[in-house]
Amino acid sequence: MTTTAVLGRDYRLLWSAAVCSQVGDSLRTPALALLAATLTRDPRAVAAVTVAGLLPPLLFGLLSGVYADRWDRRRTMAVADGARAVVVAALAWSVATGHAGIATLVVAASLLALLGTLFDASAYALLPTVVPPEGLAHANARLQAGTAVAGGFVGAPLAGVLFALSPALPFTADALTFALAAALILAIPTPALATAPAPTPRRSCTFRPDKAAQKGQPRGHNRKINGDRGGVWEGVRFVRGDRVLWALTVGTAGSNLAIGGLASVLVLYALAVLRVPEAAYGLFAAGAIAGGLGGALLAGRLAARFGTLPTLRVVLLGQTLALAGFALARHPLTGGLALAGFTAGTTIWNSLRAAYGQRHVPPDLLGRVGAAQRVAGLAAAPVGAALAGLAGQAFGLTPVPWAAAAVFALVTAAAWATFRTRTGPPATPPH
Repeated sequence: MTTTAVLGRDYRLLWSAAVCSQVGDSLRTPALALLAATLTRDPRAVAAVTVAGLLPPLLFGLLSGVYADRWDRRRTMAVADGARAVVVAALAWSVATGHAGIATLVVAASLLALLGTLFDASAYALLPTVVPPEGLAHANARLQAGTAVAGGFVGAPLAGVLFALSPALPFTADALTFALAAALILAIPTPALATAPAPTPRRSCTFRPDKAAQKGQPRGHNRKINGDRGGVWEGVRFVRGDRVLWALTVGTAGSNLAIGGLASVLVLYALAVLRVPEAAYGLFAAGAIAGGLGGALLAGRLAARFGTLPTLRVVLLGQTLALAGFALARHPLTGGLALAGFTAGTTIWNSLRAAYGQRHVPPDLLGRVGAAQRVAGLAAAPVGAALAGLAGQAFGLTPVPWAAAAVFALVTAAAWATFRTRTGPPATPPH
């Protein structure tokens, strides 16, 4: 079993930076909504602040993957968090001095989301350089667990308390977390970069790792990306050309469609159908987070024991059954247990899907491939939320978890047909 000690100091620094960044995000997101609501009661203006934080990952997600492959990933992450610290510090100053308006919040939310997109793409591609291949599943699971705790148990509850003391306070704390995260990333040793010639133009989508990657050296940061014009789409083409990666991407999009729909009405469903007392809803939500932590503890062990793809097949089946149980439940306890089981499966899926890509994608394409998969998943969630809202209005809340279970059943059937064996050797050379 891979322990934290085996994962090493560099991983601990990366993990700590990611958790610090997540604490900052969890402080800022509710504080922005609260601040917008204090500045105006116009729902369009408040919604504009939310939309400003959601659009950059969709519009610039693929481009962030290009730069994650082109630039040194460690420095990119540090610069992104340093820039986020400056933006949030400026926002805190404007709030403290009374100069913040809705336009200020929209600009700040857009910039922070854009920088966060670049940070995420670089972090996904950097992880395989600080963790051995056999530790990737465990490393991704620990990242999932750490960010879940940071967001659900630390940042979000603390945001309201700090905002009540002073509206500028959560933004000030957010700036400090980003500055600390940047310092932690810079503490990771810089790998010796290999100089590789720019690749010659290729007519097909046959991807080969550069010479530096074949020697086990860092991951093609000094390379030009094929003609720049087509670089944005190379990750998409690679995913589309690999049967398993394509199935993982479509499965993630389908899962997020169902999760987005369920999450959008979860509060109403818990209160009206499961009859969770309003005062106990926080505890109900904490149970779902605890389920995710349990999944993080199991992900690496399951992958090591049964293999990544077989584990993913069983996890999807388990999530389908958990959603069916959630749809049948009419009591807070049974509903909470079913939801915790479902979130445990979500953590395992996310951890093993990421680890599979990090092991099978050429190092100089990791940023673009990871970004392509991330954009597909992010795009599906708001669609699911909109559909669930319309369905809830037309037919009531009860059919929503059944529809989510049906979507997962389709994803599960496709996964069981696809994840039997991997066709062809891994795309990356042996480490």
